[in-house]
Amino acid sequence: MRNDRHDEPLSDEELELFLQYLHRFANHDVDQFLLMEVGDPDYPCYMDLSRAPAPGTDPAVYRRP
Repeated sequence: MRNDRHDEPLSDEELELFLQYLHRFANHDVDQFLLMEVGDPDYPCYMDLSRAPAPGTDPAVYRRP
């Protein structure tokens, strides 16, 4: 399933669904880490999902939605 509405932000309802899916994805699909490139190919967003904070980063700075 693809949604091609790339030129508009997520609604509050869509954001809530995204966060629910992200939590489920992290619990079931991320073993140690996962690297992804998403978004506009000309201006990509690089994502690093891991089971540990970035080296030298205090875990307290991470926001938990």
